[in-house]
Amino acid sequence: MTFRDWIKKIAVFIVVAVVMGWFYGWASPRVFPKETRLGFGYGVVHGALMPMALPSLVMGQDVDIFAANNSGQPYKIGYICGINLCGLIFFGSAFWKPRKKITGPQTDP
Repeated sequence: MTFRDWIKKIAVFIVVAVVMGWFYGWASPRVFPKETRLGFGYGVVHGALMPMALPSLVMGQDVDIFAANNSGQPYKIGYICGINLCGLIFFGSAFWKPRKKITGPQTDP
């Protein structure tokens, strides 16, 4: 890997981290209502957003990643589903490679 490739990867990483931190800062007040007991749906959203909180936390902001006023088991199940959904989308897209088109006649071995 060349020096230029490393610079590109670092630049992309920084841009993605800033965008994720900005998005989490924008979304956090909207998805963490203070006066409502939160259930499964909010748990899914909070779990999916939780990995995006890392850049904000690293930059010194104290952001919410889990609702204290929740419905218990349904919220926690939703939270776990959200984390797994986020991981599936993020890591699935990171490791997904399109199939190569096979051209020409195929022969069986």
